[in-house]
Amino acid sequence: MTRLQQRLDALRTAGRKGLVPFVTAGDPALAATVPVMHALARAGADVIELGVPFSDPMADGPVIQRSSERALARGAGMAYVLDCVRAFRATDADTPVVLMGYLNPVEVRGAAAFAAEAAQAGVDGMLLVDLPPEEAGVYQAAFAQHGLALISLASPTTPQARLQRLCEQADGYLYYVSYAGVTGAAQLDVEDAARHLAQVRAMARIPVFAGFGIRDAGSAAAMAAHADGVVVGSALVAALDASPDADTAAARAGAFLHPLRAALDGTAAPA
Repeated sequence: MTRLQQRLDALRTAGRKGLVPFVTAGDPALAATVPVMHALARAGADVIELGVPFSDPMADGPVIQRSSERALARGAGMAYVLDCVRAFRATDADTPVVLMGYLNPVEVRGAAAFAAEAAQAGVDGMLLVDLPPEEAGVYQAAFAQHGLALISLASPTTPQARLQRLCEQADGYLYYVSYAGVTGAAQLDVEDAARHLAQVRAMARIPVFAGFGIRDAGSAAAMAAHADGVVVGSALVAALDASPDADTAAARAGAFLHPLRAALDGTAAPA
């Protein structure tokens, strides 16, 4: 059983909601990525989504776009991202790491070669924002051979037939985009998202985690009431912006995530 599946099974057995923070590798500094990952794990992250910087992050809003631009300017390519995972694995063998990015950096390496290298580094899954499910077969087969989950995305505008296909082929967890748009772009309508989530969860055979619009403990708890867990990205990336050093970035990451973990676990009232 993979590390990711073990964590998802443990959440289900315990009746706990999953908490998945997203950070861009290489931002706010190259030296900050691994300390931030460790801080997130200590603060209660169940899975860490590590963003692969890309020159044209079309699904992301301004906050993550700018973080990606800054990371690329520092030289944070795929090789750096995998090095960060290796360094993280030196002292954390348990927390699953899912890379989130775009198809091109994987495609240029080849699906099989990338899957082998990523698995060796300690990656547990990959979310490719611009990979259509109709074209995912080659990648899914290569990833499965190396124990990597190919995470699928669904949204309120996903047609019924495609949603059915996504639910059938999804691996690990299904990332449900809570509203149509880019990351960090809109206020979350929990009632509308809840209606869509009920349909998706009824169709999916794996956990459904909701992302986009999760900004704080209150929005995390509100959305988690209708999903198996939540993903928080833009608000966390913004909280780390301009941290003067790796220690400060790690401290800010932990301080940001702690209230969300407490809210999901019911140990603190949502803000």
